[in-house]
Amino acid sequence: MSEVESAAPGSGGTATVETVSEGGAATGTPKLKLKKRSQRACDERDEKGKLCCGHLKRWYDYPEELEKVLGKKAEVYRCEFCKTLYKPDLSEMPHSYTLRY
Repeated sequence: MSEVESAAPGSGGTATVETVSEGGAATGTPKLKLKKRSQRACDERDEKGKLCCGHLKRWYDYPEELEKVLGKKAEVYRCEFCKTLYKPDLSEMPHSYTLRY
């Protein structure tokens, strides 16, 4: 499965990435959203208006196509169910470093 960029990198905070299967058909479009402060669950709604509530997990090994959009070694979170991508809140300290007490 490969992912292809479908929006310009400087188009604001809502770039979308189209997921394409081996057959060539688009299987879904995970969105790139800004994670709210201390947000741990996905807040994306489906067609019926039902909340996803999937756990946001840190995504370390994202594809090279996303690396061009997000930057090298960017802090990215992905919903375990709907695969929506979240960038961290800029007002928080990054979690990429060791814990600070």
